[in-house]
Amino acid sequence: MKGPSLYPLTPGARIPHDWVDRSIPANIEVGEHTVIDSAFGFQHFYSEAPIGLRIGSHVTICRTMFSTEQGGEIVIGDYCFLSHAAFACSAKITVGSYVFIAAGVTLADSDFHPLEPAARLRDTIAISPLGNRRHRPNIEARPICIEDDVCIGYNATILKGVRIGAGAVIDPGAVVTKDVPAGSRVAGNPARVAE
Repeated sequence: MKGPSLYPLTPGARIPHDWVDRSIPANIEVGEHTVIDSAFGFQHFYSEAPIGLRIGSHVTICRTMFSTEQGGEIVIGDYCFLSHAAFACSAKITVGSYVFIAAGVTLADSDFHPLEPAARLRDTIAISPLGNRRHRPNIEARPICIEDDVCIGYNATILKGVRIGAGAVIDPGAVVTKDVPAGSRVAGNPARVAE
């Protein structure tokens, strides 16, 4: 079976023969030999930061979504492979070098909606078509940091405020709610160090 065609990731450019009519955002910085399959992953990239996405060299990106709020910033190191993952970034998500992120993985640095019922109702009204987004309640965001040489398995979820230490392995389906020590392996929901 033939895989997707990959093209150089170039700020502000259009990908040849892309199936979506969209340009790559201009406010990204990309290292050498970094490739992507489609601009589809930027349909919810709203970062207004001077550099909202910084990606190192020799990174491969397939069907990965980069969804940011206006102040969101995503940083990815060198020699990473991202396949069908989703970055939901309100503040900052940092990924080191030599990191593998499998299909179905979600990284979310915020809940993106209040958890308390009355605040959630106010938020729902503010983001409705007739609402005013400036009246949204404050929603907590805490950065995610993934250090070098980490492997994140299929359908794992990394939640706000988590730091994953260098060389750690996140098993498929794990829901990571707290820091993972370097060199350890975690599994389960919530994720715990595997015995």
